Amino acid sequence: MKRLGVNIDHIATLRNARGELHPDPVLASRFVRKLGADSITIHLREDRRHIKDLDAKKICLIKNLPVNLEISTNPKIVKIALKIKPNFICIVPENRKEVTTEGGLNLKRNKLKIKKIISQFKKKNIRTSLFINPSINDIKLSKKIGTDCVEIHTGRLANLVKSKKKYLNEFNRIKSCSNLANILSIEVHAGHGLDYKTTKILSKIKQIKEFNIGHYIIGESVFYGLKNVIKNFKTIIKKKK
Repeated sequence: MKRLGVNIDHIATLRNARGELHPDPVLASRFVRKLGADSITIHLREDRRHIKDLDAKKICLIKNLPVNLEISTNPKIVKIALKIKPNFICIVPENRKEVTTEGGLNLKRNKLKIKKIISQFKKKNIRTSLFINPSINDIKLSKKIGTDCVEIHTGRLANLVKSKKKYLNEFNRIKSCSNLANILSIEVHAGHGLDYKTTKILSKIKQIKEFNIGHYIIGESVFYGLKNVIKNFKTIIKKKK
């Protein structure tokens, strides 16, 4: 069964805009889970632009709340993640000048470094994932690195769909990568830039087991409420194709 992970980073963005305590990402985590999210995603960035260390610590302490913690390969961030012990970690590329994550990891350049980090989390029984581009080579490298899962960057497909351009080639690229990952016993997740339409398109790929969506859910919730938006996404990903 496909799962929905809700990224609540922008709850923290809203809080930080006023430098106050409201809205509280910790409370949001509980609330979103209650509304049907299968897991919560938070990104502890090096510049702490949204989620703070204390947020991450408190959220990871919530019982019966699967937490997917996105982190860079920065040693200080890795050390924090090992200490607070989330259910899952997803290693992502990070550039302080970017507005949001702009692509997948460069596995070829950073293979040994990432492999070492992955092994540290495996020793703590923390499930691991790598945020990668839809590339067959990256799937093969992910297997060699030893990750449990990959999250395929769906930003290019999302942009093509939103621009009303042909997206079939990108869809097939993601599908081929998902097929190979499945053969290699790597669980497949998808994320970045997803909305109702793009999630519906990608949910046709049976090997994708989890969709991680944040910005669109929080944005739509301003108008329609978290309950309705989460319900809509759950309906889309669980609909039989």
